[in-house]
Amino acid sequence: MEIRGKTALVTGGAQRVGKAMTLALAKAGANVVINYHSSGSQALETATEAQALGVQAMAVQADVSDLEQVRDMANRVFQTFGTIDILVNNASVFKQTPFPAEDFSDWHQVTGILINGAYYCSSLFAPGMLARGQGVIVNIVDLSAWEPWPNFSAHSVGKAALLAMTRQLALELAPKVRVNAIAPGPVLPPKEYTPERIARTAKKTLLERWGSPEDIAKTLLFLIDADYITGQTIIVDGGEIYGHRKREAA
Repeated sequence: MEIRGKTALVTGGAQRVGKAMTLALAKAGANVVINYHSSGSQALETATEAQALGVQAMAVQADVSDLEQVRDMANRVFQTFGTIDILVNNASVFKQTPFPAEDFSDWHQVTGILINGAYYCSSLFAPGMLARGQGVIVNIVDLSAWEPWPNFSAHSVGKAALLAMTRQLALELAPKVRVNAIAPGPVLPPKEYTPERIARTAKKTLLERWGSPEDIAKTLLFLIDADYITGQTIIVDGGEIYGHRKREAA
């Protein structure tokens, strides 16, 4: 699908990888909607940067795990742009959720954003795509969808569900709307990572280095443009998923 002139919504699009995808879409000529939950100042900064690229941009606050907030966001988007052609389900919250659990609030928050949020947004914006005869949805997963991470049960289960949702929605929305996923590896260190941990993580990849948020943004643009790909996942991890094989053979 041609990106120029279309309108894209990126959930969690204010910062980090979400910001990189938002600005890549704007640079390619798409009007952009930046969904955020609590990063209001960053969302406004990202919108200003997008507008400087010659497109329209708006920041919209909504907790995507709350259906009524998603409905309100959708109404505001429709009033301003009339349509969404590209939806990127990127919003997430990265919290440890050890198992067994006594307090289930973090479980509900993490899975609510990853599973319900993506389902709500897709459900509300897909009808317009179907009516116009085209649209693209891209879900952002990660390697925990295949290999669970210790103490991150909600995150791992949520990402695995989002991977399954990618295939299900591709089936349900075909042939007019394509649905794919991107699974980033190490592309942006968390703030708490020490230099030693950053170096150790790089060594876990086959390329022995970190990627960048722009690597994910480039993959997003490719999936929007690639009209014969649907129901698929592209892993952008520098070979991290197989890195342990190389270490074990050494």
